[in-house]
Amino acid sequence: MTESLQIAQLGNPILRQQAQSVDNLSDQKLQQLIDKLMTTVVSESGVGIAAPQVSQSYRLFIVASRPNLRYPHAPVMEPTAMLNPRIIAHSTEMVKDWEGCLSIPGIRGLVPRYRSVEVEYTDQEGQLQRQELTDFVARIFQHEYDHLDGIVFLDRVESTQEIITEQEYLKRIG
Repeated sequence: MTESLQIAQLGNPILRQQAQSVDNLSDQKLQQLIDKLMTTVVSESGVGIAAPQVSQSYRLFIVASRPNLRYPHAPVMEPTAMLNPRIIAHSTEMVKDWEGCLSIPGIRGLVPRYRSVEVEYTDQEGQLQRQELTDFVARIFQHEYDHLDGIVFLDRVESTQEIITEQEYLKRIG
């Protein structure tokens, strides 16, 4: 099995940097990084993870929605590597919901996000993909996309009153 990677924690400068575009998809190291990100997101009970979170400055993330301890009501989808992703269009409707982050353990925040986003990205095989994502999966995409621009979910919380601990969050959804 592929090894898990260490997750950079809030305060690590890489989490505040603009990530670099992925240019060489056939690079074996890049394919290994994708495999390790897939393993890490599962082992850490995440629903997404961006390369900067494992100290790799690439415009790459994994969206891996599935129910788990941290997100018991998440929809199931095949884990997907998204390289050089872009948001093409988005809904006007915004929805606030709770988010956490593997790089900010123990904290949740109410974050406004677009209900749906039309996105474009290159998949792991080098094919350009375009799709519309909605609700929770759209939220994951936007959260991970922010990581590529040095933004964390706490930057999007509208009030410090909307930040709680993980323990309090689990009580609320229980």
